[in-house]
Amino acid sequence: MPLKPPPPLDRIKSMIRFAPSRRMVLFAPAALAAACAAPAGPNRTVTDAATARFADSDWRTLTDEQWRARLSPAAFAVLREEDTERPFTSPLNDEHRPGTFVCAGCELALFRSEWKFDSGTGWPSFYDVIADHIGTKTDYLIGYPRTEYHCARCLGHQGHVFPDGPAPTGLRYCNNGVALQFIAA
Repeated sequence: MPLKPPPPLDRIKSMIRFAPSRRMVLFAPAALAAACAAPAGPNRTVTDAATARFADSDWRTLTDEQWRARLSPAAFAVLREEDTERPFTSPLNDEHRPGTFVCAGCELALFRSEWKFDSGTGWPSFYDVIADHIGTKTDYLIGYPRTEYHCARCLGHQGHVFPDGPAPTGLRYCNNGVALQFIAA
């Protein structure tokens, strides 16, 4: 039986050009699901109880221009646009004095210094939070659901919470350092 000649090179190139890549086949369904499930815009309305407690706060009425005047460009990007600072860049990683970590936007107390621990991630991390001072929502920005948390008073983005922290809570509140200020006791 004679061998069949290969198809012309042009035909092979056209088949490859329109064939989806393995990456496209693997990630397209997840990206589509995330895009359909994620609400639009970084400062989405959140309805959890902690956030509702501060619903009448004047901090909620500030415009982007007013926030820009109050915050550094890096703090604005994190708090108002849900950006993430580079790991190992925050001076708060090395803050070990007694005191309180407050929201850099509105100074609402969020964490006590005794709850801080070195997670090795490069961001200030805490295993507990002051009750009713953060709100949470599901974030799909990287293609799978994560729990984002924010200041309950001004809605400023702080970071994400993960279930891999130390006792007694087992949680790790992984915070952007630029979204916090430290007030010594």
